[in-house]
Amino acid sequence: MTTDQKHTTTQAFPAMIRPTLKLALLFGILALLASGCQKDNIVEIDPIATDTADDDIANTTFAQTVGIVFSTDGNATVEGATDDFSVTINGNDVTIVYSGDEYVMYELSGTTTDGYFKLYSSRKQGITLNGTHITNPNGAAINVQGPQSDPNKGKRTFIKLTGNNYLADGTSYTDTPSTEDEKAAMFGEGQFIFCGDGSLSVVATGKNGIVSDDYLHFQSGSVDVTSSAGHGMRGQDYILVSGGTLTVSTSANMKKGLSTDGYVIINGGLTTVNVAGGTAYDDEDGEYTGSAGIKADSYFRMNDGFLTIINTGTGGKGISCDGNGYFGGGTVEIYAHGSNYGSNGGGGFPGGGNNNGTESVAAKGIKCDGNLLFTGGQVTVNSSSHEAIEAKGSITITDGEIRDISQADDAINSGSDFTISGGYVYGYSAGNDGFDANGNFYLKGGVVFVTGATSPEVAIDANTEGGYKLYLTGGTLIAIGGLESGSSLSQSCYSAASWSQNTYYALTIGSKTYVFYTSSSGGTPLVVSGASTPTLLSGVTYSGGTSHFAYWMFEDPTVSGGTSVSLSSYTGGNGGGGGPGGGGGHGPF
Repeated sequence: MTTDQKHTTTQAFPAMIRPTLKLALLFGILALLASGCQKDNIVEIDPIATDTADDDIANTTFAQTVGIVFSTDGNATVEGATDDFSVTINGNDVTIVYSGDEYVMYELSGTTTDGYFKLYSSRKQGITLNGTHITNPNGAAINVQGPQSDPNKGKRTFIKLTGNNYLADGTSYTDTPSTEDEKAAMFGEGQFIFCGDGSLSVVATGKNGIVSDDYLHFQSGSVDVTSSAGHGMRGQDYILVSGGTLTVSTSANMKKGLSTDGYVIINGGLTTVNVAGGTAYDDEDGEYTGSAGIKADSYFRMNDGFLTIINTGTGGKGISCDGNGYFGGGTVEIYAHGSNYGSNGGGGFPGGGNNNGTESVAAKGIKCDGNLLFTGGQVTVNSSSHEAIEAKGSITITDGEIRDISQADDAINSGSDFTISGGYVYGYSAGNDGFDANGNFYLKGGVVFVTGATSPEVAIDANTEGGYKLYLTGGTLIAIGGLESGSSLSQSCYSAASWSQNTYYALTIGSKTYVFYTSSSGGTPLVVSGASTPTLLSGVTYSGGTSHFAYWMFEDPTVSGGTSVSLSSYTGGNGGGGGPGGGGGHGPF
């Protein structure tokens, strides 16, 4: 772990809650020892990250305003600068050195196709972009440094958006002194906090779009970044999205839409990330690296808002984090439509498989090296070439609605235990298991509709080769493709004598009825389970009800017609039961 990463970890656990966290961890360890549970069964909970008062521009009083007006006809002009300011103007290249002790608002307006705004300051400040258009063919359009004595010690900068604004860099950064960083079309050594009701478009062709060597915080306004050379946005410590509209597009190999050495938290707003870059060799890391919509070296957390990621790059991922992933609210849609990169040195990408080689990178929707926890919200993931969701650690689902589709590999794969105790969970795999746990699989509750590929794949797979198994103790289950042999089924399961493709079925368990639609592929048998003995009808019509999984299931609709399906007791495995028949068409997508 680098020094910066250590610092980021500390930032993620504010001092005022560290004692509480220590006590919680202590009690968690004691509970673990008392219960004899495996380590991988525990999902670490991160602190609740909230906006700080210091990031609210209303809590900062600016003593004065300095106006900078760019011109297409001559030199830029600067007004309102006192003796505490050293101002250098060369055409539309504006450099200001501030040595005072007060907070200053810099208001930028006007247009230039060959200029920049550069600021040295030891105090926090604000920059109002008021209908300004700046293109710098030789470097950053806006560059906020720290004091001249130590430019790397940057302070908080509010970016207040008013009207429509535009920033662009050039393909070379010849304006940058060798002793200073200038990593993006809009670069700052300190924090950038975006607010206001205007818009900002950033086009980067030389380096990244927007970079802070501290953190990025988006509160309001509309920010649109396009980068053909680097990352779309990078906050070294973390990225926090609280509101506003954020649109990011990147096309260079290995680059990310949102990148950080720390964590990414989305608390609101509308975020859309489009990635087209593929995989290339990373000289710094000594390995092949793909692109990603979001890359967090620590953890990712979705609390609220809307997030859409589309990655068409070879070996590209939607969300990639080295730590844990948390989904507690909001709406997430991820589409990983790129192909896998390279060969995996012995696992075989056809149909998915492992990814063991150093020259291979798999295209996945969500990939976390730690644990994944789902407690709310809606998550949809569609992957064309590999797993839709993968955690190297455990996966726990307690609530929310999750819909995952893989055309080649597992819909969801956990490196350790996989637990579902609540929520609505859908999984479909055209080429492998629906859900695959490399530890135990615990199905305790919730509504689960999962389809696995034909034998030897199954709908739900646990690592029986490693001495683990599926434990089914509760919930409502529809599993096309059957369950892992040797499963522990405390709640009775039943298999249908046969099932048909592209057909509406009605499953009734007690007072609840679920109408579900079968896909045009899938293994056998069709297995159902619930809190009481179920009944199953084939070929029904319906109206009303609550839709789930993008209309693949309806809860408590009005049902008519249909033919009774014979159900028999089921104990595991994908033998027995008639194969799929009939059908045609593409389903309700």
